[in-house]
Amino acid sequence: MDEDLKKKIEYLKEQLSNQEKLASLGLLSAGIAHEIQNPLNFVINFSKLSAKLLKDMSDVLDEIREDLPDDTKEEVDDIMSDLQCNIGKIQENGERASSIVRGVLLYSRGNDEFIPTGLQKIIKEYIWLSYHSIRANNKNFNITIKESYEEVQNVKVIPQDISRAVLNIMNNACYAVYCRSIHASTHYVPTVQVRLWHEDNWVKLSIEDNGTGISGDILPNLFQPFFTTKPVGEGTGLGLSITRSIIEEKHHGKIEVETQPGEFTRFTISLPTTKEQG
Repeated sequence: MDEDLKKKIEYLKEQLSNQEKLASLGLLSAGIAHEIQNPLNFVINFSKLSAKLLKDMSDVLDEIREDLPDDTKEEVDDIMSDLQCNIGKIQENGERASSIVRGVLLYSRGNDEFIPTGLQKIIKEYIWLSYHSIRANNKNFNITIKESYEEVQNVKVIPQDISRAVLNIMNNACYAVYCRSIHASTHYVPTVQVRLWHEDNWVKLSIEDNGTGISGDILPNLFQPFFTTKPVGEGTGLGLSITRSIIEEKHHGKIEVETQPGEFTRFTISLPTTKEQG
């Protein structure tokens, strides 16, 4: 067997192995998402029920309000206000988590429906979701996030896919500034800049960090499946590969990267606004 044929066989074996890993990951994600959805439904439903009961309690308290001492009235009002605020936050974040889970399920089922989407809302949501996810595991992690969202008309996209692409890039940006902050001077301010704007027949999104940057020897492999520079257990190497597939193959868009080692990295996503997608 000649050398070229051996290389082709090895390449096909590697591709098959990667496809099997992706399929297994998809099944695992779908199973986890399904299991999470049920308790989330309880959280959302009981928060709504609690909000209704709180309103009923407020009506009862209004009937006896005049009989209460002034200091008790103030205390009751403060408690009721805090409870209403807390229940509202539980419901809001429960519904946000449920939306994320539904996105995972849609993605795992291969749902590729293009719908007019308010990009500003989902981009902002997933930018901050990424930040808070990292902070949940590292209370000392903090960054400055600068946002600039130009008003753009609804663009036909697959919302759960675009959300995932934004999350992947933002996760990498947060990781880059965190790594640089470990060794940087006290004057270093970890910063991520997010910009959304309309240019000709494209809607463009850039996510730029002032983190570690990307070296020239890594750039050619940046979008390869399972390629990662993170320590074992901290990265799958799938984020940017999936992101490029989402942007270029599904949405007929473009994803570009500019970087300077030790200075910055900027990912720019371009989505067409005039071409009928899907």
